[in-house]
This record gives sequence, C-alpha cells and structure tokens, in this order.
Amino acid sequence: MLNITLRAFLTSLFLLLLTGCQAAYYKTMEEFGYHKRDILADRVEEVRDTQIEAKEQFQSALEQFSSVVNYDGGDLEDLYEELNGEYQASQKKAEAVHDRIASVENVAGALFQEWEEELDQYDNPSLRRSSQQQLTQTRTRYDKLIRAMKRAEAKIEPVLTTFHDQVLFLKHNLNARAIASLQGELSTIETDVNRLVQEMEAAIDEANEFIKTLES
Repeated sequence: MLNITLRAFLTSLFLLLLTGCQAAYYKTMEEFGYHKRDILADRVEEVRDTQIEAKEQFQSALEQFSSVVNYDGGDLEDLYEELNGEYQASQKKAEAVHDRIASVENVAGALFQEWEEELDQYDNPSLRRSSQQQLTQTRTRYDKLIRAMKRAEAKIEPVLTTFHDQVLFLKHNLNARAIASLQGELSTIETDVNRLVQEMEAAIDEANEFIKTLES
C-alpha cells in the first residue's frame, strides 16, 4: 500500500499533468478562435441537457418502481430486470451529471483567473472598471448557477441509494409477499424523486439564465 507522502505526491503530479493538459487544450482552442467563454457556454448547455435527461430518467425509474410495488400478476423476473435496468440507467445519468458539472467548474476557474489577470493590462481606467464590473456580475451569476447544480446533484445520491436497496432486495426476494412489503416505500421514494426533479428544474432554469448572461 502506498504511504501517505507518496500518495500525496502522485495525486499532486496527476493534478499538475491534468492542469497542463487543460491549459494546452484551451490554448489550442483559442488559436482556432474558440475562447474559454465560448467553451463555458457550451459546457453549461451540456450540463443543462444532461440534467434534463437525468430528470426524465429518474421519473421513468419511479414509474417502474410504482408498477413493481403495485404488482398484479406477471413474470416477477421480468419486473426485476426492468427495475434493475432503470436503476442502472439512472446511475449512468448521475455519473454524467457529475462529470458535466466538473467540466464546467474547470473551464470557469480558468476563465475567471485569466479575466482577473488581464484587468491589470488596461491603460484606460474606465474600460478596466467596466470589465471588472462585468467580471463581478458574471462570477455572481456563475456562483448562483453552480450552487443550484450542486443542490440538484446532492439530491441524486439518496434517491439512487434507495433504488439500489429496493433492487437488491427484490433480487433475492422475488415473490408477491416481498413486493407487497415495499409498498410502504413508494411514498418516500415519490417524495424524494419529486424534490430531485424540482431542484433539477431550478438548476436548468439557472443554466438558461447564465447562458443568456454570457451571450449578452
């Protein structure tokens, strides 16, 4: 097992290499006229679209769980496989949301750092103040956006955990009595999914507003 010092060194090295790769990527994109602001707008759109897909997926998983607990005949194995499929799909969407948010944070950090550094390059104080004001406004709007995204993301894990427990339980208890015992869980899951959907919709709205800010 790696000792703490070596692990910390390797982690730092990885982050350094990753940062270097990202810097090279941004520089190459700028050479083609595609700046960090453009990349940020695109990545926010990607998060928004992924959250829309995730919202729909979790609603689909809820519908499937509802059909299972309201079992009224049929192949129990098929019901389990369908519910497990919904859980697996939900898990993938959750991972996609996490990755998309991380990509937004990466380019936003690079953009704001560059913007801050370039303020010192102005000779015209009026233009500098104007740019500073725009930076402050953009950063404020971004902070609101990322908080909304992370609030929505935080609601995902509890829902996934609950779905996982139900799927695991059914895997080893495929009988009508076991399914009936899950009926009491439906109300809780419905509440959790509805809260998740609300937070995702709020984050989606924030994403749309932020994109407008970048385009104005």
